Amino acid sequence: MDETLRTSGGPGPGNVPEYSVSEISGAIRRTLEGTFGRVRVRGEITEFKRYPSGHLYFSLKDESGKISGVVWRGSVSRLGLVPENGLEIIATGKVSSYGERSSYQLIVERMEYAGEGALLARIERLRLKLAAEGLFDAARKRALPFLPDVIGIVTSAQGAVLHDIRTTVARRFPRRLLVWPVAVQGEGAAAQIATAIAGFDAIDGRGAVPRPDVLIVARGGGSLEDLMAFNDEAVLRAVDACSIPLISAVGHETDTTLIDYVSDRRAPTPTAAAEMAVPARAELVADLAHRVARLTSGLTRLTQTTRLRLDRAAARMPDLPSLLATARMRVDDRGERLDRALPGLIERRRAALLATGRMMPSPLLLTGPGRARLDLVASHLLSGLRQALRDRRARTDRMRLSAAPLAGMVRERRAHLNGLAGRLESLSPMAVLERGYVLVRDPSGVPVTRAADVRPDGRLELTFADGVTEVRALRPDGSQGRLDL
Repeated sequence: MDETLRTSGGPGPGNVPEYSVSEISGAIRRTLEGTFGRVRVRGEITEFKRYPSGHLYFSLKDESGKISGVVWRGSVSRLGLVPENGLEIIATGKVSSYGERSSYQLIVERMEYAGEGALLARIERLRLKLAAEGLFDAARKRALPFLPDVIGIVTSAQGAVLHDIRTTVARRFPRRLLVWPVAVQGEGAAAQIATAIAGFDAIDGRGAVPRPDVLIVARGGGSLEDLMAFNDEAVLRAVDACSIPLISAVGHETDTTLIDYVSDRRAPTPTAAAEMAVPARAELVADLAHRVARLTSGLTRLTQTTRLRLDRAAARMPDLPSLLATARMRVDDRGERLDRALPGLIERRRAALLATGRMMPSPLLLTGPGRARLDLVASHLLSGLRQALRDRRARTDRMRLSAAPLAGMVRERRAHLNGLAGRLESLSPMAVLERGYVLVRDPSGVPVTRAADVRPDGRLELTFADGVTEVRALRPDGSQGRLDL
């Protein structure tokens, strides 16, 4: 190393050479770059940052050490992967120093996956577990209140996060703030955060401490290790069990923790969380004024339009007194004309009737021919009737008989009638019954002529010469040819 240094002055006390800071820094840089050259370093990416210039800054760590690394903008497209916190990689590059800070760093030209980082693997396993349980489902998300009265804040009491939230809320719409200070990194931080969330949820609001309407869990940016408290399962379970709508604002915009998936809303920064929690009062006032102005303008326009329509309708309406006077004159004129027209009409109708009467022939002239024809028909009918009576009387005189022939004719007719009566009597069933026979009929009056037609226990009517008797048919032995009555 002494060969690469140039002294800037004479030897000091004890013959110890004297060097400038730049000389020492340059010698160290030349030594590092000349000794190591290109190297391959294995480690886990942490503290990853992407600057607006396009350069990437990060650290590589293992169990016992950490080295800073940088990727210049021109080498980003040739890295071979997209770097992020928690990845375990093998970085290829050269070791150099940064004299202004007296630090050394690894200038990386290429990266390769070396295996899943321990922290990232742990977070991924927990994420899959909670996702399977449904803690990330959108249906579980609660809506934020429009204008909360009390806002609960879970964050560190010393950081700038609390100041940012306070100033943002005071600027937008002043609200009451309840702060539960906790450690946001390190040992015991997760337990404190979970306790704070559960403690806010346990407030019933009936005591001196009001119940928050919305919660904000916030902290500033940091490495993956610094944010691990917000990937703890106890914290995530507490967020899921909390009945108060919760906003997570952990890290910067590019930082993502599991609390962002479980919370109801995720804010990229603590300031953005405060903006989500309360609306801007000025914007509300301006919006209200705008709405009032629009409403006033609309009412004014509506009033003007209605008044204009009313004026137009009034202009189109006629003069009522003039209309009434005109109508009254018209009625008087019609009445006078009617008084004059009615007698004239009667006279015209009478004159027309008289003219019609003079034009009609005499009634005697009209009825004379008809009456003559009627008299002629009546005389013909009367003479015909007299002739018919004379003919009928002559036929009657010719048909008149003496008493002796008439008596003989009556005896002959009576003898013939007695013969017919004897024949009818001989055919009468009653004459047969007189000789000892019986007429058998069923209850409906139908004659029964065969024994097979009689049903067992059936009722029968027996008609004798002197009357009718009802009997029941019996067949005690089941025979078909014998009936017992």
